[in-house]
Amino acid sequence: MTEPAPEVQALIDLADAHFPPLGTEMTDITEVRAFFAARQKPVVTPLPVAHVEDADADGVPVRVYDPGVHENAPVILYCHGGGFVLCDLESHDGFCRALARGTGARVVAVDYRRAPEHPFPAAPEDAYTALLWAARTFPGGRVAVAGDSAGGNLATVLALLARDRGGPGIACQALYYPMLDPTRSRPSHREHGRGRFLTSDHLRWYWDAYLREPADRTDPRAAPLAGADLSGLPPAQVVTAGFDPLRDDGLAYAEALTAAGVPVAAHHYAGMFHGFLTMAVDGLPEAAEARATAFGFLRTALDRTALDPH
Repeated sequence: MTEPAPEVQALIDLADAHFPPLGTEMTDITEVRAFFAARQKPVVTPLPVAHVEDADADGVPVRVYDPGVHENAPVILYCHGGGFVLCDLESHDGFCRALARGTGARVVAVDYRRAPEHPFPAAPEDAYTALLWAARTFPGGRVAVAGDSAGGNLATVLALLARDRGGPGIACQALYYPMLDPTRSRPSHREHGRGRFLTSDHLRWYWDAYLREPADRTDPRAAPLAGADLSGLPPAQVVTAGFDPLRDDGLAYAEALTAAGVPVAAHHYAGMFHGFLTMAVDGLPEAAEARATAFGFLRTALDRTALDPH
């Protein structure tokens, strides 16, 4: 098994140093959130976006990033990662700003309810409510769903819900190192379950907080790799990282989508680690390439002159 490049491992070590030992020494959610609240945050000048506004999407808090390109700009409904337990609108504010600027789309970031206080299916239902609101509020452009890690799970679940509930129409789904399988049984979970920032202990703790009933672990709205019918879903981009315990989940999902007849753009970054795309990482050419490719996929899929996939 190869090892990350020294500059990549240094970033992983830095991330590890600022992250609590979830699932082992620290398991109480109140303690975990207090840890993050007390952590000193770097001072960052926000990337300018024409208009940023918090809104109420039929009871679900959202933040809308409008790059000011045109009135009928397309919409990206974005679901943040954090294992269904952590993170929020603030943690992903920088990436959502970059996403809006890089794609020319309105980005609607969803502040869905988190586990363990609000276990499955609260998160996908909140995200679907926000999706309906976004499609109704900004009707002039095409709609995409996107997300990282647990948010990648929610994004593809939104595609399933939209198909099964009669809309809204979705042009594409962008899934960044998605968290899809509560069994955690594929080889990458063993190969990279330690020392890669995201660990097997984290993932076990996240899934246990999110899924309270045994039946939830095979529900397609929680575990899309558990035999879900993937036919008729919109085209997908699946981004995976070589040193990520979730690597094989994403690769398996890309294969499953392809087998179901869904067009897939699979982009694997062998030298990267979990979270690399959404982190503000300077000096890593592979990360910069990944962002440019991810934004380009969405720009193309959301082009109003493109044919609707349905």
